[in-house]
Amino acid sequence: MASETENKQGGARVRVPPPLIFLIAIGAGILLETYVLSLPSPLTGVRFGAAFILALPGAALAFSALHLFERTGQRPEPWKPSPVLIARGPYRYTRNPIYLSLMLFECAFGLAFDNLWIVILSAPALLAVHHLAVLPEERYLTGRFGESYRRYMAAVPRYIGARNLSVIGTTRSIDGQQEAD
Repeated sequence: MASETENKQGGARVRVPPPLIFLIAIGAGILLETYVLSLPSPLTGVRFGAAFILALPGAALAFSALHLFERTGQRPEPWKPSPVLIARGPYRYTRNPIYLSLMLFECAFGLAFDNLWIVILSAPALLAVHHLAVLPEERYLTGRFGESYRRYMAAVPRYIGARNLSVIGTTRSIDGQQEAD
């Protein structure tokens, strides 16, 4: 049964797949570059290197987060139920490593194809994901995990920033054993 924070499947009330939002932003950037105004890239000579520098941490975040989903028997789709709270790997440093990786990939794509519009539109894409996915996910996870998730939110930044080690308590590891972070 769906609640105010859960959908009928038992997951967060996220109605739009977050990767679709980033793809729409890439498409909009291509249209703007092609039909409205071509913006000169300030990184023309080093754009592939800059794209690689952004894509590498994006790939590391995405693959390590997806690996943890697989190990815990979860699906990355936010509308699917979350049986356990993951607070390991990249989730020790950001609560949203997959969305952060998608933004990094979008920026890398824009740089690689010399399209500054795509880079610029990555910020509104993340803002849209923030409202359409992150906030509903946070409400769902707070309802699902209660105080454990509130402590996790207080300790780990939503996207990037410093961890607040003073509030990190004991969490359940992916193998079900209690361990301190």
